[in-house]
Amino acid sequence: MTLTTPFNKNMPFDKNAEASDDTYNETLRLLSEGSVNKHFDPYLDIDWDSPEFAVTPGDTRWILPAETDPLGAHPWYQAQSIDKQIEIGMWRQANVAKVGLQFENILIRGMMQYVFALPNQSAEARYCTHESVEECNHTMMFQEMVNRIGADAPGMNRAMRMLAPFIPLAAGPFPELFFVGVLAGEEPIDHIQKSILRSGGDIHPIMASVMAIHVAEEARHISFAHKLLSRRIPLMSRPSRFVLSLLFPITMRILCDAIVIPPKTFWNQFDIPKSVKKDLFWELPESRQTLRNYFGDVRMLATETGLMNRASRLVWKACKMDGRASRFRSEPHRSAHNAAA
Repeated sequence: MTLTTPFNKNMPFDKNAEASDDTYNETLRLLSEGSVNKHFDPYLDIDWDSPEFAVTPGDTRWILPAETDPLGAHPWYQAQSIDKQIEIGMWRQANVAKVGLQFENILIRGMMQYVFALPNQSAEARYCTHESVEECNHTMMFQEMVNRIGADAPGMNRAMRMLAPFIPLAAGPFPELFFVGVLAGEEPIDHIQKSILRSGGDIHPIMASVMAIHVAEEARHISFAHKLLSRRIPLMSRPSRFVLSLLFPITMRILCDAIVIPPKTFWNQFDIPKSVKKDLFWELPESRQTLRNYFGDVRMLATETGLMNRASRLVWKACKMDGRASRFRSEPHRSAHNAAA
């Protein structure tokens, strides 16, 4: 999948393309300024040693909320003792954080692979580097959260951990596919964290602080990936766009499962029935709607960039991720409570 450069000596001058390029660079300049003027340091902005941040036994704030967590709403989980609900909740939240830092580790390496070949004066090079710095801070923040909770969570499943060294290599020859993968990892976590924060539930201060920082900075990162793909995809050859249109939902589904579904260790450690796993991921109509809700924004992106065609719509449907595209970025799903219940 190669990008056709819009400006070279063999192509006619295109004022519209030049204007689009200027607009894109100005957007990246604003994103870079945002990273300079409004950024967070996990060891300055989170008071980890404050008494209110202490992780203590029997803290019911670790119980998974039924309003925002499908497992928390499942009858099997609600039938467990309070102590077991807390233990499961702590392990699950620790594992989500571990998955987050592993994914961002992959993203950082891919970003550096992409930046390596960019020219001098590149606005993309500057913003990608800003983003990588912020993602490094996020990995430390997530790891500190895991350490404080104390659960030995492995994060991603074994297959994804084995593939992790190779995924960043795609950023060089296949940047469009790599940044589709970036969104596949960022959108579900962002959707879940926003839902928790919007719910106004009583959650542990460690979780609240980590999610607030992550959501704030991730908004820039997701915006960049959307802008980059909106600019690059229309410049691809027609065959390359068609291939990407088919790989788009497949990549989304594979990485979503790797991020959202807990690894085998989780189910074995807490003796959770297989039927519960099937209910949650993604057999019941309610859980399938939750899956669809994760990707409203990327369906909007696929539609706007011409990647929604007859064949790709079938793939979206086969992946159980078809549905209405968002009308605007981060559009809330008003039925989120019912979908998770």
